[in-house]
Amino acid sequence: MNTINLMFHTRSPEETQRLGERLGEILQAPAVVALVGELGVGKTCFIQGVARGLGVKGYVPSPTFTLIREHHGRVPVYHVDLYRLEKPQELEDLGLEEILEGEGVVLIEWAEKVRFLLPPEHLQVELRFGQGDEEREILIVPHGERYRQLLRGFSQGPHARASL
Repeated sequence: MNTINLMFHTRSPEETQRLGERLGEILQAPAVVALVGELGVGKTCFIQGVARGLGVKGYVPSPTFTLIREHHGRVPVYHVDLYRLEKPQELEDLGLEEILEGEGVVLIEWAEKVRFLLPPEHLQVELRFGQGDEEREILIVPHGERYRQLLRGFSQGPHARASL
């Protein structure tokens, strides 16, 4: 089975948001996007673009203190930020499992903290610092055939370098 991983390079927060927006435009619910990367690398910036692509209007702040924030676009969009999560037991009160099984698009920052909860089929987005202050390397890895198909269509855009 062919797997397609896509590597993108962005040179500014605006480019990172535009890349996220392009992804949001083609995402269909239900979907889970698991974001990983260091603090300050641009996970929230990318998610803001995805949300805009999904039709969310207005500013999309990070739910650092509430952990989960629901937005309304063409589908329900759940922005999950697990930075402050200290113990897996805290997840029980959040209702994350129900959201993951629901009909919306779930965007999870610090997804490495809940790998055990992620569905087998999901999209992983790994953000890394690039050479310059604002440059980013963004690796998108599909898990499952549905997400492989999604990325085949997504790979036709600018800045893409697909590795098959």
